[in-house]
Amino acid sequence: MSLPSKAILLGLALGCVTGANAAETKQQLVMAIGGEPEQGFDPLLGWGQYGNPLFQSTLLSRGRDLSPQPQVATDWSLSEDRLTWTLTLRDDVRFADGTRLNADDVAFTFNAAAEAGGRADLSALESAEAIDSQTVTLTLREPRITFIDQLMTLGIVPSAARDNGYDDNYGRDPLGSGPYRLVEWQEGEQLIVERNPHFYGPTPPFERLVFLFTGEDTTLNAVRAGEVDLAALPPALANRLPSHMRRVVMESVDNRGILFPMQPDNGETADNGAPIGNDVTADIAIRQAINLALDRDTLVDVALEGYGRPAFGPADGLPWSDSDETLDAPDLERAAALLDNAGWQQSDDNLREKDGQPARFKLTYPAGDTTRQRLAEISAQMVRPLGIEMQPTARHWDEIQREALHQDAVVMGFGSHSPQEIYYLFHSQHSGNGFYNSGFYANPSVDDHLDDAQQAASAEQAAEHWQAAQWDGDTGYGVRGEATWAWMVNLEHVYTADRCLDLGTLGVAPHGHGWPVTANLLDWRWTCD
Repeated sequence: MSLPSKAILLGLALGCVTGANAAETKQQLVMAIGGEPEQGFDPLLGWGQYGNPLFQSTLLSRGRDLSPQPQVATDWSLSEDRLTWTLTLRDDVRFADGTRLNADDVAFTFNAAAEAGGRADLSALESAEAIDSQTVTLTLREPRITFIDQLMTLGIVPSAARDNGYDDNYGRDPLGSGPYRLVEWQEGEQLIVERNPHFYGPTPPFERLVFLFTGEDTTLNAVRAGEVDLAALPPALANRLPSHMRRVVMESVDNRGILFPMQPDNGETADNGAPIGNDVTADIAIRQAINLALDRDTLVDVALEGYGRPAFGPADGLPWSDSDETLDAPDLERAAALLDNAGWQQSDDNLREKDGQPARFKLTYPAGDTTRQRLAEISAQMVRPLGIEMQPTARHWDEIQREALHQDAVVMGFGSHSPQEIYYLFHSQHSGNGFYNSGFYANPSVDDHLDDAQQAASAEQAAEHWQAAQWDGDTGYGVRGEATWAWMVNLEHVYTADRCLDLGTLGVAPHGHGWPVTANLLDWRWTCD
């Protein structure tokens, strides 16, 4: 794929000039921050779950402390039995075509999202109903502590019953009430958006935004050529910036780790035909030994160039994570003893084997991802002295899903502002559900803790159950339990921005899908005259 030339991009821009008025040219902002969604910009299928939906508004938003804040909804309450949400909507919200957003649109959005079965998990929703034009109720089948997260992430779409309403093509031509509206999407190349003239909030600072969908090397070339104002860079490239750009580091809960297939290879396949199981990683001694062998500080220093911190679980530092789930410095001696006791004996070539099975498996990572490649290669070197051979293997995502997701160990990434992700990753009912629980982990005790968390009366009570799922003193998905993953690092998101672009106060980013850096886009400013 070739990068669109600067001349083409500027020719597409509204208000583009080439004179002395630099501020006028910055009615357009050009960004290369990834995040092109395969299924388009459809909230019912998952757009916006990790970041900012941009084209759509949400009922609530998250404050910097993750607490709910008003957006389309000005008031909200939950019934005493924790089954019915009642929300009052503001009356000045309009879609980009000028039509007013009302409770019918909200009810349609939630009911349709529940039927769609996308990334927005509305399985607990019984029904959404418009009581009047500005009041909607959301009735649940059972209490669900994480349901409020959908109020903060699910973008509202126009009801299918209205003109220009929701249809099967919505993801390619979205109509929403967010700050921007889509002008043109050249898939795999660029997306052009402009202000929604009917946006109820403050006027967005830039008339037009251009998102470039480029690979890592192409992005760096565009930065050096002065063709972008903001770009996401892997840590390996973050120290080679031209003088007109500055480095911006955004804290995140975005993590990377090794997902282990948890089942032995019994010849079973997933619904898509992908093989399930790995006889090596199904052995807990292998998984525990790898966790003990990883030097996470070195992974941060070498693979991330220092832009991150060690990770020991999927939600380190968040209320639903057990703060005691850590490991001390790497302990190869203890790891070797675990393998010895489990019957993994070293052969003449220093590769361990058990019952004729060598301790060898593929460590797959997505091709073109420099950070995951580094993590795979360095971690493989760290465990090799134990007699375990992890074979770093680059595959494209479609090949990973088709062949490797449930059979290879995979360098995966998650990280959410919601504990709902913990439920997806470790509850047996989500085994093989896309990328969630793709190792087919099943533990009835963990399931019980996760279900108890969802049924809890408060976030504080739920936190006790979330943490118990990680380790309850006897079992759990974490490093003291069944070591279902070898979590490695939490990333800092690294961007390079034009020195004239003020990004305001950035929050804490979730996993990198969906342009999380744009969450405070309305606070951005161009500071140069």
